[in-house]
Amino acid sequence: MNKSISLFIIALISMTLSSCEIVGGIFKAGVWTGLILVALVLGLIIFLFTRGGRKD
Repeated sequence: MNKSISLFIIALISMTLSSCEIVGGIFKAGVWTGLILVALVLGLIIFLFTRGGRKD
């Protein structure tokens, strides 16, 4: 019973959304995730360089 409900939901989603919208949503999420990760890594590098430069 549960498997048939899952298949029904998947079929309903695939009929209501076009493939372009699905792919566009995946890429949009990927771009934002990549931008956030790059910003975090750059922030960490800058933090480490500024902290390493101090001689307290």
